[in-house]
Amino acid sequence: MWNRFTRAMRSFFGFFVSSIEDPELILEQNIRDLNDQVPKMNESIAMVRANLTLLEKENVKYKNDIRDLTAKVKAAIQAGRDDLAAQYATKLQTEKAALERNEQQLETAKQAYEKSLNLKKAFMREKDRKTQEAMNAIRDARRAQWQSKVADAMESFQVAGIDATHDEMVRKVNEKAAVNEARMQMALESVDHQAVQIEEDAERLQAMDLVKQMKMEMGLQSPAPVSEVGGGTEKTIGKKVEIK
Repeated sequence: MWNRFTRAMRSFFGFFVSSIEDPELILEQNIRDLNDQVPKMNESIAMVRANLTLLEKENVKYKNDIRDLTAKVKAAIQAGRDDLAAQYATKLQTEKAALERNEQQLETAKQAYEKSLNLKKAFMREKDRKTQEAMNAIRDARRAQWQSKVADAMESFQVAGIDATHDEMVRKVNEKAAVNEARMQMALESVDHQAVQIEEDAERLQAMDLVKQMKMEMGLQSPAPVSEVGGGTEKTIGKKVEIK
């Protein structure tokens, strides 16, 4: 039971952390943390350099002391003061031992300083790389957010039924146009075009006769001769009818 409870609590806290976790904010904080480490690293390198400088100064001092003590030992020997020469020789041995330790420490300090400089170079390269990756990821995240907003907007348009309504209305308009076109075609096919043409010709002849009649009334045109009017009929006046 306790294991189930602890597992449930871990899952709850894991869900809570993941829900409030913002990758963009975390990457920005990582960039700030990397930049904050640079002054601390410079301070550490400065301390290593200061230790190296101190050892270099001690090395110079030990060498000067050894040179002076060597000269004193020689001078005491030349003066016949072996006891004094022995005292200087003892100090000389002590200084030589100190110089040997100093040179070992100096070599170690030089190596530490070089390693610290190399470490800083590697850190700066890694910092620049991670910073660039973080900036690219932040830009990608912002672009993804914009694309998500655009996608949500487009999906909201589709959910609202705009596309479906548009397609449906276009289909209805096309159907209505097709029906009207079919009705017009059927109406045109049902009309007797020959009868219409005959009626148009008759109306045109009547109009021409009316124009001629009005011209005759106005004296603009004389009546046609009788022979022309009845030229097509056979005359029977004055003829004898033969009776058999």
